[in-house]
Amino acid sequence: MRIIRGILSWALWLTGAVVVAFVINRTILVNAMVISGSMENTIMTNDRVMGNRLSYLFREPERLDVIVFMWPDDPDELPFVKRIIGLPGEKIEIVDGKVYIDDNIMPLDERFYLPEEMRGSYGPYDVPDGTYFVLGDNRNKSKDSRDWIEKFVPEKNILGKVVLRIFPALEVIK
Repeated sequence: MRIIRGILSWALWLTGAVVVAFVINRTILVNAMVISGSMENTIMTNDRVMGNRLSYLFREPERLDVIVFMWPDDPDELPFVKRIIGLPGEKIEIVDGKVYIDDNIMPLDERFYLPEEMRGSYGPYDVPDGTYFVLGDNRNKSKDSRDWIEKFVPEKNILGKVVLRIFPALEVIK
């Protein structure tokens, strides 16, 4: 009888832990694996990241946020991870690898996260209301808003803001 009570106690604790983990994963955190080199050197291939689902509960996504989202071309795919570059209502143009926003004469300062200069010219893209223009940090090897059929990520597709790399090493993402 004592052994059965011990087994039931452990089973109850294990069931409770699984339920709590499930609820946290569905309401507070989002876990994603980066399966390509599109975000290198910020996030490496096969890294696991943790996103905060509550980040945008009281504020809008901001430029340069790294986000986890469902791919606009096929929401049934695994979640994607990219950096927000263009906000709703903005015009984005890439000229000779430099990103310009709303015809500003100064390009976006991206030297802190790009592993190499981007090649090529793209756009202009007019970002519709309720959507975002996203690019991978490893621009020359990234498939992103420049390449997709649906160029922009709808706000409803954003699952959360990436806050931590949890594997292979714990690291805060900026």
